[in-house]
Amino acid sequence: MPSDAPVPGAFDRGLLAPVAVGQDALVSDEAVLGALVGAELGLVRAWAAVGALPRADADEMGAAWGGHPDARAARSRAAGIDAAELAEAAVAGGNPVIPLVGLLKQTLPERLRPWVHRGATSQDILDTALMLVARDAVDAVLASLAEAEQHLAAFAAEHRDTVAAARTLAQHAVPTTVGLRAAGWLSGLGRASTRLRQLTLPAQLGGAAGTRASFRELGGDAAAALPAHYAEALGLDDAGMVWHTSRWPVTELADALVQATDALGKLAGDVVTLSRTEIGELSAGEGGGSSAMPQKNNPVAAVLIRSAALRAPQLAATLHLCAALAEDERPAGAWHAEWPTLRELLRLTLGASAHAAVLSAALRVDLAAVARNLALTHGLILAERLSIVLTPVIGADRVAGLVAAAGAGGDVAGLLRDMPETAGLDIDGLLDPAGYTGDAAVAVERMIGEEHP
Repeated sequence: MPSDAPVPGAFDRGLLAPVAVGQDALVSDEAVLGALVGAELGLVRAWAAVGALPRADADEMGAAWGGHPDARAARSRAAGIDAAELAEAAVAGGNPVIPLVGLLKQTLPERLRPWVHRGATSQDILDTALMLVARDAVDAVLASLAEAEQHLAAFAAEHRDTVAAARTLAQHAVPTTVGLRAAGWLSGLGRASTRLRQLTLPAQLGGAAGTRASFRELGGDAAAALPAHYAEALGLDDAGMVWHTSRWPVTELADALVQATDALGKLAGDVVTLSRTEIGELSAGEGGGSSAMPQKNNPVAAVLIRSAALRAPQLAATLHLCAALAEDERPAGAWHAEWPTLRELLRLTLGASAHAAVLSAALRVDLAAVARNLALTHGLILAERLSIVLTPVIGADRVAGLVAAAGAGGDVAGLLRDMPETAGLDIDGLLDPAGYTGDAAVAVERMIGEEHP
């Protein structure tokens, strides 16, 4: 072997995708292989459920293939089939199901072999397997999001009344609270979780061109119930219709995953900004150092989450393009392009949500930095309030003069006290940022109460 030849083994261990390292086992080739075997076993169980195959024979086939189709550990063993060898064999037919069927038949006695893949087409098994993988991945994402939401709810409650500078278009705007900002993060994660929980992840069983003619031919009228039993055996939804070229299960899944990474990206982006050295309002525990700058304490978890959030939308766009180009009764290439794209989108969401659970638990506020930044503009943070309250009292021109004085570091409170027209005003209260946070506290309480009663 030449010295510069690649070392045999896994192609992608996450060396260039650190956001997913340690979090992507559920979407590995082994997991997909296990799901493919599970999908084939689910079909065997369905034939038994409609009375076409003795249950004892179905159990024998299940035992040969690692147990119940939804047994994750058993499916990962995948009847002793090697994922790398199957991948090589898949090239000839363009998908891994074709060689898999032959390998599965070799594990069985001759009398049971006709029941392997009975009536199905490769797309039935592969689509179903990807839905099995997606279901497991979505469950893991939901668990990570729930953990992050719990941490953010506690953080929002703790800082409900911590007044900070809101920023619009990168500039100080009006006062807000750290708690309200966190409630916004929480709202985004909560909506994403709701959408993920509401997904329909269906089994696929249509036969060669979606007519299910093969099942009717093989099983008679009893085969009409086969798709429902198939979905039930696998713990998936029954879509009712065949979705070989109506790819809404894939695009809806993709959109829900991107909604999650969007919300995670918003959280991470704010953490990156607010932890800047010159801002310093937030920290997220011990960060990562630099190969050249030993003083660095980088917000690595937030950085990794952002890397996923930046990539995810274009993966979903690819899946929508594939759906739009799903011609005839089975797409030529568009279907094939979905597989790695969906897997990578699941992988990124798994990694981003896992890092978010850690990040949200580590968030800390530097109260001194928050107060320092709030006071940076010498009262200009309250310019909107001064305009609303004082324009009817002293006129717009004199309010503009006060704002200019504040911008120059002037004593706005002193100037106001020198004006006869303001004698009845609570000047200190007027210039207190805590008095101009509107419904922030109420919104935090509502958010925490609705999402985390």
